[in-house]
Amino acid sequence: MTDMKKEKPKEDVEAAEDVETEETERIEDVIEPVLVEKEAEEPIQHQLMRMKADFDNYRKRQIRERAEWIVRANEDLFLELLPVLDHYEMGLKSAAEHKADPSVIEGFKLVYDQLLDVLKKSNVTPIETIDQTFDPHHHEALTNMPSDKPAETIVEECRKGYMLGEKLLRAAQVVVSSGPLDTNGIKD
Repeated sequence: MTDMKKEKPKEDVEAAEDVETEETERIEDVIEPVLVEKEAEEPIQHQLMRMKADFDNYRKRQIRERAEWIVRANEDLFLELLPVLDHYEMGLKSAAEHKADPSVIEGFKLVYDQLLDVLKKSNVTPIETIDQTFDPHHHEALTNMPSDKPAETIVEECRKGYMLGEKLLRAAQVVVSSGPLDTNGIKD
């Protein structure tokens, strides 16, 4: 009797192992296509992610390039307007020297101020020059001459310079002091 008890559990174990093996094979048969399908989907997901990233980079590049085109177009426009502004300033100065009608001068001065306001709103600002130290990055020296001011100090502005934000739009043309002369007419 004891032998039977021992054999029966052995048969039960073998039968259970067979069932387990069959179930494992069936589960593997079901899981294997799912895993293959999952592996096939994964590259498509990666491709979609790459395409999305590429499109996002393209969109950002287009926005950046468009902004650069606008800045360049504005630069070109401002560079065309600055000589007109220079001539307008010379006309106002000449009208004041020749004692033109004050109401006419005042009217032209209002238009001039409006033009300066438009430039200021566009971040175009004049470069300060008189009594400033000469800076070759912002000033163009036309000549130097003796004066009572220290050497390398700007004594006269021939043409205004302008900045567009932090970028030099046009350098100021200036006359720079070479220092004071002594009493004999020789530079110190």
